Amino acid sequence: MTKSVLVGAVAYTTNVVPIWEGIRDYFADSPVETDFVLFSNYGRQVDALLDGTIDIAWNTNLAWVRTVLQTDGRCQALAMRDVDLDFRTVFATRAGAGLNDLADLRGRRVALGSRDSAQAAILPVQYLRDAGLGSDDVELIRLDSDLGKHGDTGRSELDAIRALLDEEADAVALGINTWEAIGQDELMPDALAELWRSPEYCHCNFTALDTLPDEVREPWVSHLLAMSWDDPRHRTIMELEGLRREWVLPNLEGYTSLFRAVEEQRIPARW
Repeated sequence: MTKSVLVGAVAYTTNVVPIWEGIRDYFADSPVETDFVLFSNYGRQVDALLDGTIDIAWNTNLAWVRTVLQTDGRCQALAMRDVDLDFRTVFATRAGAGLNDLADLRGRRVALGSRDSAQAAILPVQYLRDAGLGSDDVELIRLDSDLGKHGDTGRSELDAIRALLDEEADAVALGINTWEAIGQDELMPDALAELWRSPEYCHCNFTALDTLPDEVREPWVSHLLAMSWDDPRHRTIMELEGLRREWVLPNLEGYTSLFRAVEEQRIPARW
């Protein structure tokens, strides 16, 4: 008998529906049929995974950390995009500002994205702390746009860039995807300069509880990993989801820095 799973995803952009309709269709002829349900925020999605409403959640790194903490580790990361393996945070400033390192931000204003964004708020605060800059040393300007979506919309990072360009901030913290898409391209020639780039860390993953049976998990993951960039039908879905070329198995060590940041900053289970 064909097995089936229900996957949860957060509706942070209009692209989400065609992405998940494409993934649903891709799994239609697999050993594990797949359907999806959309949530307005990651807090509700994590709740739905914990109470068994969904079988798998397409989670941000913060949603993964919260799932691990709320289940005492009784969960598993199944797979992730290739771009999720080497995510980074970039601190940028206005070109010619004369700032060359995090230490130069002492006494300055730093614009951050939404407080639930790992890449644009939580990890940047940790990087500043690790550089010896606490709350008395740096003025943090928080742009809490779209709380609940963990920075997925990118809106708060764009708001932070605007604050920088309007000289309301001296530096800004951005996810590498925003920096590469906005901060360096022809839209803002010579306007911004990279100040500091973080070590690599991991971003999204498919998360399941450890009660998901092996006979469901293994064929589901295998079929997902078999999606081919060279197949035009698959490639359309993969490009919409932001992959470079392939789905990959997770690297759990890539979440170590976020676990530490969540603990030290006492990030709540949900906002």
